[in-house]
Parts: sequence; C-alpha cells; structure tokens
Amino acid sequence: MKKTVLIIAILLLVGLIAGCSQPAQVPAQKENVKIGAVVSLTGVGSNVGKHMWQSAVLATEEINANGGIFVKEYNKKLPVVLVQGDDETNGEAGVKIVTKLITQDNVDILVGGYSSGVTMATRGVVAEHKVPYIITGASSPDITRKQDVDTSYLFHYCPTTAMYGEYTMIFTDQVIRPAINDRFSFSADRPLRLALLYQDTAYGQGVVNGANDTIVNNKMKIEIVSKQSFKMGDADFRTQLTVIKAANPDVIYAAAFPAEQSQIVLQARRDVGLDTLILAVETNDNPDYYKGIGQFGEYSIIESRFSPYITPHSTVAAADAKFKADYVAKWGSFPDMMGTSTYEGVYVAAKAIENAGTLDKQKVRETLANMEMPEIVEAMDGGMIRFSKDFREVRFGLFMEQLKYDSTVGECRPTIVWPDNLKDSTFVLPDWYKPGST
Repeated sequence: MKKTVLIIAILLLVGLIAGCSQPAQVPAQKENVKIGAVVSLTGVGSNVGKHMWQSAVLATEEINANGGIFVKEYNKKLPVVLVQGDDETNGEAGVKIVTKLITQDNVDILVGGYSSGVTMATRGVVAEHKVPYIITGASSPDITRKQDVDTSYLFHYCPTTAMYGEYTMIFTDQVIRPAINDRFSFSADRPLRLALLYQDTAYGQGVVNGANDTIVNNKMKIEIVSKQSFKMGDADFRTQLTVIKAANPDVIYAAAFPAEQSQIVLQARRDVGLDTLILAVETNDNPDYYKGIGQFGEYSIIESRFSPYITPHSTVAAADAKFKADYVAKWGSFPDMMGTSTYEGVYVAAKAIENAGTLDKQKVRETLANMEMPEIVEAMDGGMIRFSKDFREVRFGLFMEQLKYDSTVGECRPTIVWPDNLKDSTFVLPDWYKPGST
C-alpha cells in the first residue's frame, strides 16, 4: 500500500514538473481585425449610407497601407477586414444584419449606424453579445441614455439631437431674431415665431425636444407656433407646410434626412409660397442635398460640423482638406458629414484596439471609455476625442452655415456665418423674406 502511494506521488510530482517546464501558452493566432460597418445602402438613408461605406473603405485602406493595427497580444500588426452590413434604413433589417455581423461574420467591433430608430432597434443585440459599437450617424440621445438595455458597449461618435436643437436655437435667438426685429422695426422683446417640421422618429422627436428644452431652460424669446410631423421616407409635405403657413412663422426648423429636406425646401418655397428661412440639421450637409434644392435653397441655414464644400479656419483645416482630396481621388465625388464621422470612427476603433493591446471585447470597451485621442478631420471640443463618463458622448466644434446660390455650378454653396471665430461671411436676411405676424 505504501509503495503504491509513493508511486502515485512520484508520478504526480513528475507531471507537475513537466507542466511547469511547458512554455507559456500563447493565444490562438488571428489573421486580421474584423470591423463591421453598419450602413444604410438601401432605403431612405441610402444617399448618406453610401458616403458612410465609402469613407470606411478609405480609412481601412489607409490603415492597411501602414501595415494594419498593432495588437500587442499577438506581437504583430494585423490587417483590417471591413465587413459590410446594410441595415436598409429599416429596424427589422437592422437587427438581422447586426446579428449576422456579430454571430456569423464574428466582427471584433462595429462602426456606423445612421437612422436613430434603426440603431435603437439593434441595441439589444449589441447588449446581448457585448460588442463595442462606435455609432457615427444616429443621433438620438436615447441610444446611450435609455437604460432599458445595457448600453455600456455603445459609444456615441456624433452630436446628439439635443446638441443640434440647442446650438440651432442659440443661433436663432442671437442672430436671426435681432435681424428680423431690426429689419421690420419690431420691438426687441418680440418673440420669434418658430414652426417645427419633423420626422416622426427618435431622431425627429429628439430634435424637437432639444429645441424646446433650450428655449425653456434659457427663457428665450422664441414661441413655437406650429409642430407638424411626417413619416420617415415621405416625399409630399405640402399639407404640413400649408398648416405651417397659416401659423405665420418667422422661421421653419425641419428635422429630416437629405431626400426629405430637399423636398421640404422646394415645396415650401416653390409650391406653398413660404417666403421664410428654413433651418436644417447637419445630416443635410450632403452633396445630394445641394443638388436637390437648386436655387430655392438660397439663404437657408444648416447647423454643421463638416461640409463637403468649405473648410473652416480651424485646427483641423489641413486634415479636412486632405481627407476631401483623398476621397475625391478615390470616389470621384465629395464626402458628406456622416461619411466623415465614419471615416474617423474606423480610426477610433483601430486606436482603441491598439491601446487595449488585445481583441478582447471587454478590454476594448474599457479602453474606448477612457481613451483620449487627438482630433482627426472634424474639430473636437478641446482638440481631443474623448467620450463622456456618463453616456459615452463626444463634443464636436459646431458651426452654422448659410447657403448662397453659385450660378457657375448651378447649386447652392455654404458659407459659415456663426460663431464669430469661424465665420467667413455675415448672416443675410434676404430681400424676399416675409416675417410672421407682428
């Protein structure tokens, strides 16, 4: 018995020594980093989704031209494989494609997302599988703030609708309202009459909430005289615009996608006879929008942070110009804003993986949450890309554009009119402009 016990002990000791002498286990080798690009290549968002995809491709090619992403865990650079996922600007399709990207394509990280409603629908899939998602287009704050699911893997790399509404209302109160009062000899205390026309989605409602909250919280002299909604993808807005006209607004603020906004502008000015200023959200800073509005878009306003046709005098002016030149060289057209954010989003994803030193999704998420990275193409608050600790949002340097018709190209072109440190022209109240009720 003692002999048997001794033999077993010796065998165990030999096994332990042999185990200790084994080389440290290395992780299974990876051949690439897979980034899933969630883009709207079909449906009402396709004219933006095209730019998002093309911009992501450009970023991926640039990263791979430099050898890929260095991942310390594997002690080498890995090339990026960009996997396309068309969400069709549709919630059900969005859920299916995000599920496929995660469970079949086995992507390491997600970038993109345009429609807020579609992106909201996919949050549960992201929460279930815990895959970091850098959202570069969808702007509803509910995406990261609504806590019905775990949102900790969602990172908002675009201004929220609350920021859109806030910035646009400040400009309206500080610049447009005084200009109207001066032109028509109104009292300085006269409230500006504002009409809201919005897409009946999380995006549109978010813009309305952002505008309303800014007016109320800052006690602005702005009165909302009409609120009209429409369905995403609608093309005829004349009924809503006729109701708005009857309310005698000074300004119309529309929350729409480019295909919708261009029809709103055309139908308001050409068909309904609304000789008023029309304000747009930044997603409309898109080449197709400029083509669509023609001369009727002259003097309209867009809140923006990147334009295909102007480069702000900022810290990123050189990078802005280079990106546009590279994009035009590859695709033969100018980029739009959401494409630019997606281009940057791929670089943010690459930097997060490099800093984490691993493709472990939890560690990449933690790195994103604490990362500070120099601005790339779009100007950032403080010159750095950083996500807020509460809802993982970033702050961009925003500006307001007014469009002027350029007869040489047959389209409107933007000029920056606010804030003062970026503006290249002064806001103009056109001669044909008619105010609302006195």
